Amino acid sequence: FTLIPGQHYDTVGVAPLLEPADFKALLADKAFDVHWIVDALHAQGAHVVIPQRKNRLDRRPFDAALFKARHLIENFFCKLKEFKRIAMRSEKTDRSFAAMIYLTAAIINSR
Repeated sequence: FTLIPGQHYDTVGVAPLLEPADFKALLADKAFDVHWIVDALHAQGAHVVIPQRKNRLDRRPFDAALFKARHLIENFFCKLKEFKRIAMRSEKTDRSFAAMIYLTAAIINSR
């Protein structure tokens, strides 16, 4: 994962994650419905599962059934935020915050 400052758009941290990744589909919310992201995913042969913004001119097919699995990702983030140090971001440096996320994810997966 990549940590980005809270005042930036979510799409700022996407480019470095798309290039080395090998995946078959990307599930994301409407904030990621951007032409360059969709084009990059199609170039990699990945299935795009992103609902379209209402002002999008060129409509494309959307797999709503597959998008319903996104709640599993949202549930994991809710479990992460149960840990106070992550919810309040009480770590001073990005490196220690990332380490806390890794540690918390390991604790959640070991349950």
